[in-house]
This record gives sequence, structure tokens and C-alpha cells, in this order.
Amino acid sequence: MGNTYYDPNIASPQPGYPHDLQVQCPPNTTQRKLLLKTDLRVIPVLSILYLLAFLDRTNIANASVYGLQNDLRLTGTQYNTALAIFFVPYIVFEIPSNILLKRLTPHVWLSGCMLLFGLATVCQGLVQNWSGLLATRFFLGLAEAGIVPGSYYLIAMWYKRSEVQKRYSFFVSSTSLAGAFGGLLASAIGKLDGKGGYLGWRWIFILEGVLTCVVAFFLYFVIPDFPEDAKWLKPDEQRYIRARLEKDQGASGHSRRITPHDILKVFTDFKVFLGGFMYIGLVVPAYSYAFFAPGIIKTYGYSQIGTQLYSVPPWAASFVFSLIIAFFSDYVKHRFLFALFPICIAIAGFATLLSPSNKNLDVQYAALCLVAMGAYSALPVIACWFNMNLGGHHRRSVGTAWQVGFGNIGGIISTYAFIDKDAPGFKAGYGVCIGFACLSALTSCAYAFAVTWQNRSRERAGTDLGLGESEKGEMGDLNPDYRYLL
Repeated sequence: MGNTYYDPNIASPQPGYPHDLQVQCPPNTTQRKLLLKTDLRVIPVLSILYLLAFLDRTNIANASVYGLQNDLRLTGTQYNTALAIFFVPYIVFEIPSNILLKRLTPHVWLSGCMLLFGLATVCQGLVQNWSGLLATRFFLGLAEAGIVPGSYYLIAMWYKRSEVQKRYSFFVSSTSLAGAFGGLLASAIGKLDGKGGYLGWRWIFILEGVLTCVVAFFLYFVIPDFPEDAKWLKPDEQRYIRARLEKDQGASGHSRRITPHDILKVFTDFKVFLGGFMYIGLVVPAYSYAFFAPGIIKTYGYSQIGTQLYSVPPWAASFVFSLIIAFFSDYVKHRFLFALFPICIAIAGFATLLSPSNKNLDVQYAALCLVAMGAYSALPVIACWFNMNLGGHHRRSVGTAWQVGFGNIGGIISTYAFIDKDAPGFKAGYGVCIGFACLSALTSCAYAFAVTWQNRSRERAGTDLGLGESEKGEMGDLNPDYRYLL
């Protein structure tokens, strides 16, 4: 009976790569020190980038509490359409963005995108009508398209599969910090209402957008590139990091450009489509919470500032819970059950909110905490599990962008799940979220079965299939020596 867990000795390619017989840490450092050095240069910087990106895409929910819809005279589903238009360019440009990131280097591409979405956010604070809001939201989505897939891709090229979940979860948990920080910041910025002739909701966009632009300038100098190009590493440290990753994941193919054939070949693997459905099933409840939680909390009878402050604790709870899940997932080197458990928690939260017998506002607020904890803890596990099972630069670049791009179709769905006329019960919205969370759970089970089956098939088939080492390196995770992580 074959293994269904990750073993670095099984996952590595067979001898033939120059470093396979000996992967030794440089004498001037230790693996622990080098990993810490990498952590300090990679994770905090990308987390700040994502925190501000998520803050700028979701602060419209805080602005709505302060009267954006009334001031711009939005009617019907115009507000929902303004939310949805963000995702059109965001979805379309995911894969092209990752290709450009590889060609232009991460520090140039990601900091440039950050400057542009900061400017788009400032412009949101200056719009005078619905058309202006649509235009700024469109360009915001265009500028942010490369942030998440690019960061996923970059993180995956720095760490082994058995050690990356904590890093992914900390990165994705920036969304929780952004939600908490956004609520606190909005409660403070709202006090500027009327200053300089601008209403409070305009100041939210203007000040947070300016903050993003300033930070983008500094991040240009500190966003890390790929290990092969990192100037803050000594040459022997670069070689060691590349060697340990190739031992774990196979040759990366960094030196060759991605071709249209590479892109099409990724989609011949059915697991890639499962990865997309796993992700979209969680994006719908995650964005539904991010965009509509302040409005839902407002229906509980709180003031504008009170609503902003009460939006903070669920985000804080999700941040802590996500890190706990990530720690134990890395500790046991397992992903599947650590994705399934938080999904069930999110479903329980939505089911509580949907229950017709639930009239207690404290219970409803606690259910919102469960929704945030479940959705935002499962999301990084799903992303890490799928992305780290993709081997090589080409498959990982395209596959990561595909998962995030396809998954964010769920963002469009989420923007129409909660309509004002359904308040305060929002039964349709909660039902939609439960359905998509169940979709994520089912496709996660299917993906787990698929990788287990393929691992066992490869063990039975053996590794002597007449393939050269260069061919195996190009195949990435399709290499018959490769074993997937469950």
C-alpha cells in the first residue's frame, strides 16, 4: 500500500541533478538562520503589500457605512455592480501578470502595480457619480490583478512544501489584519467628515490611497526577487536555497521563458480544474463577508462608528485561528483535513445565520465570527496545498494564476449575493455562501483522492521510464518521480 503523505526523499527527483548527492548548508551560516533571513525579507514585505491591496479593494464597504451610496445617489443594484466590475480585469489579467512578473522581476512589477492601485483608490474618493465609481473600480481591479497570484508564486519559489503553510497563512491573514485595521482606521477617518469640503467616505479613499502610494515607493527597494536573482544573498547561499528546493520540488526551469505551449499544457491536467473549484468555493463566502459584514453589522442597530468598531473582532479572531491551523498543518505535513475542518466551521456559521429561529443578535454576531474564522483559515490552506503541489516555474506560474483568476469569478458572484432588499435577513446570500462552501469541501475531497491515487500509481509503475533528467525537470510535478502532498 503506497504512502499518502509527503516524504522529501520520495518527493525529490532521483539522482542526476548535480546537487542531489549532497545538499549542504554554507559554512558561514545554518539552515535555521538562512530560513529566518529569508522569512524577514520575503513574508513581511509581501504581507504589507497584500494588506494594503485588500484594504483598498474592500474599504468601499466602510465607505458605504458613511453614506457613499446616498451621496452618489446609487439605486437598485448599482452598488453591487460597482463591486463586481473590480473583478472583470482582475480575473482576465491574472495569468498575463504572472508572465510579466517573471520577465520584469517581482520588485519592479509588484511595486509598480501597488503604485497604480494606490492612485486608483485616491481617485475613488474624488468621483461624483456612478460612472466615475465604475471606472475607478475597474482600474483598481486591473492594477491589483497581479498581487495575489504573483505573491503566491514568489513565496512558493522560496520554500519547501513541508515548511510553507505557516508562511502562506501569515500572508493571506493580511486580509484579516486589513479588515481589522480598516475598521479601526475608518472609525477614525470618519471624524474628518466635512473637512475640506469632503465627506467622511471620501477621506477614507483619499488617505488610504495616499498611504498605499507612499509605501509602494519604499517597497520597490525591498520586495524580494526569485532566489536566483536575490542580491541580498551570498552566492553560496543562493546555490544552497536553489538546491534544497530542487531536491524537494524538482528543477524549476527558471532560465526558460514561458511559452503558449507551456500554458496550454498546464490545462491538460484535470487536477488544475479541481484547484480552481476548491478556490472559488471559498472566495464567494470570503468576499461576501469582506464586502457586506459592515452592512450586516449595521442592521444590528449600531451607529456608524460603532459598526466600524464591531467589525474588528471577527477579523482578529480569523487571524489568530488561521495561524493556529497553519502551525499544526505544517507540523503534521498534511493539508486536506486542515482545509476541510475550517470549511465546516464556516458552513456552521452561515447555517446559524440562516436559521429562522435565530433572533438573538449576540448569537448572530458570534456566527459572523465563525464565518470569518472558517473562510479565512481554509483559504490559505487550499491555496498552499494546490500551489505547492505544482512543480517547476512554468506550471506553478500558470497554475497559481489560473486558480486565483478562476476563483475570483466567485468575487463577482459574492457582490450580488447580498442585496439591500433582502436585509436584514439576507437569506439568499447566506444560502449561496453555504452552497459554495460545500462545493469547496467536495472538490477538496476529489483533489485529495486524485493526488493519493496518482502517488500510488507512480509507486506501482516505478521510476525507470526512459526519461532523461532534463525531461523530468521540464515535467515539473508530472515527473514520475514526483509525489504529491496530501
